[in-house]
Amino acid sequence: MIVVDTNVLAYLILPGERSEAAQALLRRDAEWAAPLLWRSELRQVLSSYVQRGDVSLEAGADLWSRADTVLAGRQHLVPTRLVLMLAASSGCSAYDCEYVALAQLLSVPLVTEDRELLGAFADVARPLEST
Repeated sequence: MIVVDTNVLAYLILPGERSEAAQALLRRDAEWAAPLLWRSELRQVLSSYVQRGDVSLEAGADLWSRADTVLAGRQHLVPTRLVLMLAASSGCSAYDCEYVALAQLLSVPLVTEDRELLGAFADVARPLEST
């Protein structure tokens, strides 16, 4: 099992230069987990694509369903106190620290391309390409 941030999930479902790496990661480890926050963050990403006309509303909904299937049963609430502690000690956003907190709680790596998280939480954060 691994925790993935929204960017990695977006790379999986949206075509782009990192899509192949995200697909390979899913083949290697199909148990992806994320804090419930991923839902709002991915909705924002998909709404941007729909608003720009890059995908239709129907395609956006289909992409959402694929992401929801990947994370089915592995979406978690994380303790606020832990998120605040991680954010205060690192300077990272509370949003990002939700992913770190979940990875720590589950004792699994966090896969992210967020350079700030990779630097602040090298003990748990791993880049997509190296996993």
